[in-house]
Amino acid sequence: MTATKQDIRKFDAEQLKTWLTQHGEQGFRAKQIHEWLWKRAAGSFDEMTNLSQKTRQMLAEHFEIRPMTVAVSQRSADGTIKSSFRLHDGNLIEGVLIPAFKPNDLSAGTESDARMTACVSSQVGCSLTCKFCATGYMDRKRNLEASEIYDQVVTIDRQAKEAYGTGLTNIVYMGMGEPLLNYANVMESVEHITSPNGLGMSAKRITVSTAGIAKMIKKLGDDNVKFNLALSLHAANDVKRNQIMPINESNSLPALADALNYFYRKTGTRVTFEYIVFYNFNDSLQDAKELWQFTKKVPAKVNIIEYNPISEASFKNTDPQTLDKFAGFLEDRGVTVNIRRSRGKDIDAACGQLAGKQ
Repeated sequence: MTATKQDIRKFDAEQLKTWLTQHGEQGFRAKQIHEWLWKRAAGSFDEMTNLSQKTRQMLAEHFEIRPMTVAVSQRSADGTIKSSFRLHDGNLIEGVLIPAFKPNDLSAGTESDARMTACVSSQVGCSLTCKFCATGYMDRKRNLEASEIYDQVVTIDRQAKEAYGTGLTNIVYMGMGEPLLNYANVMESVEHITSPNGLGMSAKRITVSTAGIAKMIKKLGDDNVKFNLALSLHAANDVKRNQIMPINESNSLPALADALNYFYRKTGTRVTFEYIVFYNFNDSLQDAKELWQFTKKVPAKVNIIEYNPISEASFKNTDPQTLDKFAGFLEDRGVTVNIRRSRGKDIDAACGQLAGKQ
């Protein structure tokens, strides 16, 4: 019986209404069910207490709410919490809660002011084979459903409230997978997260990160998205970027600059360039100059990111003095620069380390 049940969260409110009326139920129940699924994150039909027992039983006979469970959670010394999530089909993904303070910084006056960020995955594995990223050494098994992305947000929000007494303030699509290669489900998940009929978060608190799919960046512009966009750049010349990000061979820097400018004209939202500084690869002043020149082509700010070593690759993080010189070069030329220190490194929860390990 279970195999024939449909995933109820693949039905929108109108489709639910049609199904209900065809089965002798009143159409307005669809709105109630939709609210239980996306506003209250119900995990079972029994929770839907404003529906009759008969209606709940009928729903349970025909539909299922596919579960996502926490397989393992680890807490870092800096307060970061990484979770391995088991999906209904047995696949594993990872998501991370990143608090903006260390545990010993907590006091009665700081918890409510803390920035709480959920880093969520969009695919099981990844197909892009970026050489510095643990997920890039996995196969892409499948795209995540919108509901599976949504469930990560709900679960990590619950973890934030339990651990720190405050809910999520921000969401970044920077976990496993390439969000723009799962475009429809990512967009639907954002809708459920931001809608007044869903979780009601502000789109401006969401950032979607891409390795650089030019035609899909343009589609974001055409869809006039309200969330923020980040480009994993990591090298501002095509030769170096090709070496570490094979996607660049079909989405070159000139093509990306064109797409990002299109996105900016359509949305008015400045892009963020993410730039990991690798020792003796992309950390010279010449590299900084190339990055500065690229920022002149696209309205952007720059996040400089510490590299987090993985066993599959031999890259190293640059030294602090070189990093400071690199950032200083950009700042002296008017570039907005933010140096992002790694969080959760001790539990493999930092940027580039997610690999769906059990």
